[in-house]
Amino acid sequence: MTRMVIAGNWKMHHGPSAARKFFEEFSPRLSEPEPHIVIFPPAISLSTAVESRRGRPEVDLGIQNIHWQPKGAFTGEHSARMAMGAGARFALVGHSERRHVFGETDAEVELKVSAANAEGLTAVVCVGETLEERRAGRVKEVIVRQLNAALSGFSQEGGKSLLVAYEPVWAIGTGETATADDVVAAHGILRSWLQESVGDTFAADVAILYGGSVNPANAADLLALPNVGGVLVGGASLEPESFAKIAEAGSP
Repeated sequence: MTRMVIAGNWKMHHGPSAARKFFEEFSPRLSEPEPHIVIFPPAISLSTAVESRRGRPEVDLGIQNIHWQPKGAFTGEHSARMAMGAGARFALVGHSERRHVFGETDAEVELKVSAANAEGLTAVVCVGETLEERRAGRVKEVIVRQLNAALSGFSQEGGKSLLVAYEPVWAIGTGETATADDVVAAHGILRSWLQESVGDTFAADVAILYGGSVNPANAADLLALPNVGGVLVGGASLEPESFAKIAEAGSP
């Protein structure tokens, strides 16, 4: 990918009125040229975000979670097809909170990646180790297992795209950020696996994002590291000023 990807995951924040207010304050803060910005609002705010970001084609929208079935008796869920129809172009899959809070398995992550792929959504596949797994020296084992499982049904046909996000679980929402060496090592592992598994040509187009307590103070340093193609931002994406500063750090 030619531009850095600056993604913001709002989690369970910013209902429709707050989403509208965010874009009113965020859009004027953007300057040219901008990186590729992707915002993941709560599903209930997606339509408001679609309307509010008009005039800013560099800002894409995504959905935080999808079900792998196209329709059915799955109360509270949203299919990839529904997300596309609502204006999403990206889907978070396998986020650490989905895995560790809601018990999402590797097998379910694979089904969601395949569903996103089939409907034309770009899956943002999240992988990362817990603190216990890191201390046990299992970083490579864990993130390769997660990515391998997620992409076991992935198809490159039709030019479908893909993003990967490395988010060490111990650094999410804790204020702790992985060291430069931690990030370089993990991203190097993921890049090598992609090259071996999907080929150099396709792998070269897959941006690997870092997620974990990203903020305006550390964004530029993180984005300068090898194999870092962008960032996945949590709390700092909720405030227009801080997220605009992070976007500026990723400008070409």
